[in-house]
Amino acid sequence: MGERMAENLLLAAEVATALSENRAVVALESSIVAQGLPSPDNLIVGQAMHDAVRAEGAVPAMTAVLDGRLRIGLTADEMARLAAAPDVRKCGGRDLGPALALGLPGATTVSATVQLAAATGIAVFGTGGIGGVHRIVQPLGVIEGDAATARIDISADLLALSRAPVAVVSSGAKSLLDLPTTLESLEALGVPVLGYGCDVFPAFYTAESDLSVSYRFDDLGALARALQSHWSLPNAGGALVCNPPPRDLAMTAEAVEALVRDANGAAVAAGISGAALTPFVLAHMRQASQDQTLRLNGALAIANAALAGQLAVSLSP
Repeated sequence: MGERMAENLLLAAEVATALSENRAVVALESSIVAQGLPSPDNLIVGQAMHDAVRAEGAVPAMTAVLDGRLRIGLTADEMARLAAAPDVRKCGGRDLGPALALGLPGATTVSATVQLAAATGIAVFGTGGIGGVHRIVQPLGVIEGDAATARIDISADLLALSRAPVAVVSSGAKSLLDLPTTLESLEALGVPVLGYGCDVFPAFYTAESDLSVSYRFDDLGALARALQSHWSLPNAGGALVCNPPPRDLAMTAEAVEALVRDANGAAVAAGISGAALTPFVLAHMRQASQDQTLRLNGALAIANAALAGQLAVSLSP
């Protein structure tokens, strides 16, 4: 960790103590409470993720930019402050420096949390689903397949995963993405895609897809050994650990695809693109599903936090 970064970094006392004693710590993103879920579900799910990590014997460490510092570990009150801040920024890795310099509160996404976890020696991060390569959405009036006007939107999560030795536990990638291209990108970047109790790559709201994980593990000890072996290699980055969404709430692939198509069509009609696309599509899907996607989003995030806690304990000396 650089000297300048150390000056900007503030670890919660509990997190600092756990790291100094080589005990299990799990990183959590704060975007889920600031932008990912509506009130009051955001704070309910955020607290439940903390509780799930603790129940497995690990220490939760939610990341954020708050009070002019990079924060690793938030109290319930600090989480509520961040969620209520009117000017909170959604921060990827590239946004952390500017948010610090401008004194802005920032809620961390996957890419920022991976970066902060790696800088502080946290090996496991639990989240809902990673970003990836978006489907190409044509503007209105454009002939389908016109490469000159097609816009490619690639999440910073993928490159962050390839750079930092952190295991990201998630329910695969969000259903609204181009999943085959996302997996191809992870392969090109050298990121192992490991299934825990699954052979199929989960697609956030659904456990069903036509895609496979790289390797399946049914034993946490074996999964931990695979990660340690990966990190023993030169220049090894992160790994994606896939945990299917809870079976009792998971949706069928057909139902999810219908929601995604309708949401993407609405985004095109509204001229939505770039960073605004994902929240728009997720909000549209929530309304169209009568909050089923909202309930599932919270449930899978909590389940992934629990698995991340188990994995962090398995990786601890």
